Amino acid sequence: MKKDFSQRLGFLVNDVARMFGAQFDRLARERIGLSRAQCRVLGELARDEEPLSQADLAQRMELTPMAIGGLCERLEAGGWIERRPSAADRRAYEVHLAPNATKALEDAMAISDDIQAVALADLNAAEKTQLMALLGRVRRTLLESPGNVATKRQDR
Repeated sequence: MKKDFSQRLGFLVNDVARMFGAQFDRLARERIGLSRAQCRVLGELARDEEPLSQADLAQRMELTPMAIGGLCERLEAGGWIERRPSAADRRAYEVHLAPNATKALEDAMAISDDIQAVALADLNAAEKTQLMALLGRVRRTLLESPGNVATKRQDR
């Protein structure tokens, strides 16, 4: 018997995220020369006033330290970030946004806005507002659910 997973929340949310992410990755590479993963690193760094260690960055992004190390190497080589030894821990590096990263983040947000506009084009304003509110509620419920691994992470 063939199963239809298209109406299951996990499948639907993941499928939409996969398609959104693939389009974002293609457009970000074309327009700003950065991958989606690299844009995510810049976005995480922009969220805080204080620099993050590579280990903190890896934990926030749910990536391995090795994966973050590779992303940071490429971003540093491109002049998007600066890695400096931590004053608090000589074994760690603090990752700082370079000044030109602000423009890249603005461009990444514009790409995301463009994709979102296409994705939500068939919804009216009230439906868009309702969709975002409902997804926000589902997210909060999952974050607050007992025993959820996500509750241990910083709220995004």
